Amino acid sequence: MKACSINVRRKEVLPLVREEVRRYGSELIDEIRAAGNVLHLPGLEIRLASAFGFCDGVQRAIEIAYATCHVMKGKRVWLIGEIIHNPEVNARLDALGMLHLPWNTDGEGYDHLTAEDVVIIPAFGISVKLRRMLEERGVQLVDSTCGNVVKVWQRVRSYAQRGITSIIHGKVRHEESMATASHSLGEDGRGRFLIIYNREDAQILCDYIRHKGNREQFLTHFSGCHSAGFDPDTDLMEIGMANQTTMLKGETAQLQQMLREAVRQRDGDDVRFHAYDTICGATQDRQQALLDLLDAAPDSMFIIGGYNSSNTSHLAQISAKRLPTYFVRDCDCLRNLEYAMVYNPEARCEERKPLPDKAADLCSTWRVGITAGASCPANIIEGVIRRIAELRGCVVA
Repeated sequence: MKACSINVRRKEVLPLVREEVRRYGSELIDEIRAAGNVLHLPGLEIRLASAFGFCDGVQRAIEIAYATCHVMKGKRVWLIGEIIHNPEVNARLDALGMLHLPWNTDGEGYDHLTAEDVVIIPAFGISVKLRRMLEERGVQLVDSTCGNVVKVWQRVRSYAQRGITSIIHGKVRHEESMATASHSLGEDGRGRFLIIYNREDAQILCDYIRHKGNREQFLTHFSGCHSAGFDPDTDLMEIGMANQTTMLKGETAQLQQMLREAVRQRDGDDVRFHAYDTICGATQDRQQALLDLLDAAPDSMFIIGGYNSSNTSHLAQISAKRLPTYFVRDCDCLRNLEYAMVYNPEARCEERKPLPDKAADLCSTWRVGITAGASCPANIIEGVIRRIAELRGCVVA
């Protein structure tokens, strides 16, 4: 039995869904945007990035999830993992009765599914193997995979078809990177991939491309990051880059140039190096908007979003190099003018971080910059703005 794919974004349902999704909007944020992205209060200046918060892909995924709950009312509706990386959005879907399946399981946890079950594929997509298993079980599939992610899959499948090894710039345990890796195997499953995370990984890869070296050390370093049976002596002869769509654009460009140069030094040209910019447009816009905001040199920078959101973590990474930066999930992270509870992406934990002296100096103007990841709702951003204003003794209309 084969699964059937369902379109739940129906004309009769969308108005109701969009009314429900309006809870994630904010009139205050709209007003600040209209005023040039700046809110002036006594002793406080809050400046928003020119691009932040929900992207079109996230908006679409949320609408699909809500629409599924309406169209399939009375059926068991399952979501693989999380629809997006935002705790409030996911909690509200749970309240509607959404059930959950593990993201990368190809057996246990799925055995109870029947043709009567409805399964939503999240915005990050799922692996080829998992999708095939769901199709064989005959479940009713609702696909909210982001179009930008699908474009990456098309690229790596074309590499596999041409015998080119995919080099994926991404986080090896991120849902999107794992899904992309599965598509890198191609239709016949014989394609190859290697996932690199940072400049250190790229340098090790470049050194091997130029001079080869200790094969076992190479495979040990990249353990769990490559296709089965990967052989660096043969599988690095022709490579093509792609990336997790939410990585840092500048870092991806650097790694591309490093790999291109390594191939050129080995071969005398770069004919056997291929690259295609697969960074999501919304991710690029938010990263550039943050850089522009940093140029205005606020005293402090708040990055708002889910702690497991890759694109939000990268915004925090960019900001932390320039200014005191506070990666917060919501307004509850701000307790007083002495410290905030912030997320440390390197340590992968929430920790207490002192606010700058200016925060508590009511005789001076505290200039605060704010941006948010592509999966962060506007109402959460409003909550943080109101909490900052409240702590400073300001009233926001």
